[in-house]
Amino acid sequence: MERPQKMPKVAKVKNKAPAEVQITAEQLLREAKERDLEILPPPPKQKISDPAELADYQQRKRKTFEDNLRKNRMVVSHWIKYAQWEEQQQEIQRARSIWERALDNEHRNVTLWLKYAEMEMKNKQVNHARNLWDRAVTIMPRVNQFWYKYTYMEEMLENVAGARQVFERWMEWQPEEQAWQTYVNFELRYKEIDRAREIYERFVYVHPDVKNWIKFARFEESHGFIHGSRRVFERAVEFFGDDYIEERLFIAFAHFEEGQKEHDRARIIYKYALDHLPKDRTQELFKAYTKHEKKYGDRAGIEDVIVSKRKYQYEQEVAANPTNYDAWFDYLRLIEAEGDRDQIRETYERAISNVPPANEKNFWRRYIYLWINYALYEELEAEDAERTRQIYKTCLELIPHKQFTFSKLWLLYAQFEIRCKELQRARKALGLAIGMCPRDKLFRGYIDLEIQLREFERCRMLYEKFLEFGPENCVTWMKFAELENLLGDTDRARAIFELAVQQPRLDMPELLWKAYIDFEVALGETELARQLYERLLERTQHVKVWMSFAKFEMGLSHGDSGQDAELNVRLARRIYERANEMLRQLGDKESRVLLLEAWRDFERDASDSQEMQKVMDKMPRRIKKRQKIVSDNGVEEGWEEVFDYIFPEDEMARPNLKLLAAAKMWKTRKDNTVDDPPAPAIASEPEPAVDAAPAETTDSGD
Repeated sequence: MERPQKMPKVAKVKNKAPAEVQITAEQLLREAKERDLEILPPPPKQKISDPAELADYQQRKRKTFEDNLRKNRMVVSHWIKYAQWEEQQQEIQRARSIWERALDNEHRNVTLWLKYAEMEMKNKQVNHARNLWDRAVTIMPRVNQFWYKYTYMEEMLENVAGARQVFERWMEWQPEEQAWQTYVNFELRYKEIDRAREIYERFVYVHPDVKNWIKFARFEESHGFIHGSRRVFERAVEFFGDDYIEERLFIAFAHFEEGQKEHDRARIIYKYALDHLPKDRTQELFKAYTKHEKKYGDRAGIEDVIVSKRKYQYEQEVAANPTNYDAWFDYLRLIEAEGDRDQIRETYERAISNVPPANEKNFWRRYIYLWINYALYEELEAEDAERTRQIYKTCLELIPHKQFTFSKLWLLYAQFEIRCKELQRARKALGLAIGMCPRDKLFRGYIDLEIQLREFERCRMLYEKFLEFGPENCVTWMKFAELENLLGDTDRARAIFELAVQQPRLDMPELLWKAYIDFEVALGETELARQLYERLLERTQHVKVWMSFAKFEMGLSHGDSGQDAELNVRLARRIYERANEMLRQLGDKESRVLLLEAWRDFERDASDSQEMQKVMDKMPRRIKKRQKIVSDNGVEEGWEEVFDYIFPEDEMARPNLKLLAAAKMWKTRKDNTVDDPPAPAIASEPEPAVDAAPAETTDSGD
């Protein structure tokens, strides 16, 4: 009994890491090539010496070809090699038979037809080739290569009529554009201009493209038929109409006229194209038109082209964003420069039809100026008052006055009615404006209007209404009093000032009091002016009020010039003394410094050395100290350095400051003189707690 055969053990690979040098397929092939492993010895050459050997060789080759065809009849290369081999053996009939068998097997193979026909033409079998081409174009009329070869063969045989007949058969199938162009070139080679024109006539209708019409026109131009070329361009424009026309056609037409020195015709063509083509399809047209005008046009023509181009740009901008009012302004300025009234009005109507999307005044500001410019154009340029009035009224009806209004528009409308001598309309409009949306600018404009008309009673009524609307407006009170003063009614003006200063709320009370005091001073009412200062000081202790009071006293006149000067100085000095005492009580150090500096300048001008020295003794010293920085939450955030003022008058009231000064002086002496005995201790009361740490004092500079 035989033992079962054991399977060999597979050796285990211990190291599975990749080798350092990897062997690739490319490397194997290269080594095989280097070692000549792939090279086979060439087949032996066989020399045929008699017909028997030739017949045997041909029989073996044919058997090989036939075996290949029996294996796979669909391989076209087998048929082609077989037929070409028979052709090399000068067996044309056998080759023709093989080609026919191949066509029976696959008659729609273009290569078979081309190789077959090439064999017939190579062997000068013209009729066979003609018959073959005729069969090919009958079976596959859409294969243009057959037609090209067929017509070329007939032309090479100088059979022009036959070639033309083939072309006509080809054109009945409406082939591609190149086929028509080939037919035209064929006729031109034999100087058949009329036939070529007829071909073009059919061509542009079979392939109605702009470039083909341009080719037709250039064909006419190149052969000297200028009128015919122009006629072709005109027919092309009519053929395409406004819907399918392209700018290329107009540019070519204009270039044709330019070449014929017909610059006016070219200019008319450009303008016609710009008027009839959509604006988004005229970019190249604008460039060509501009170039033409720069070469042959005048300044007006060039500007006309530029204006047309800018119009197109503005149209694009406003179409992309209708609420871009800046673009509308530029567009309208351009349109107005041309002076076409109907176009200007149409553009204005298009612009104002784009109402801002939200009822917020910021969105309406630029929009309202469109209406204003429209109204001004109708009034000043078109001189149509009724249309202007209608524009103003429509705009005022459009604005949501309960949310916001435009005082400028109301005032412009009123001024327009006054220019039209319609005073009642103007007053009615302004009255309506004040009733619907009272504004300071409206009141002032209405009052200025009545002042110009010298209607002072109406001005008083308007001021009263104005003050009812805004009693805190100091400028209104001042203007009202100024009006009464100009009219000579001083008591009424004073009464207005009195009412004004008694108002609980005022926006600029300092201006009002100053105007009231200046009013009394101008009237020479010195005592009343002094009383006003005293009343003002009861309300406020501002340092500028005291300084103004002192200057007022200094500028008074009492009769004798010498006595005036002395009395004025005493009165002004008394004011300074009162002010210093009051500000000292209030603890306003900054204001005291300003007052003392003004007082010092006053005494310098008065040339009184004793009083000057008294003021200098009151001047403070500026010191620098540190204080804690405390946040809003009560957390200490560090220290900061601040400047403070120490007044001699305050030092006298606080002996502790003297103690600090003495201690500092003692320390300075001790540092300068080391051998001196120590100064005796000075007993004093404990210093009160201060937030700021003690700092070095510096004298304030005079």
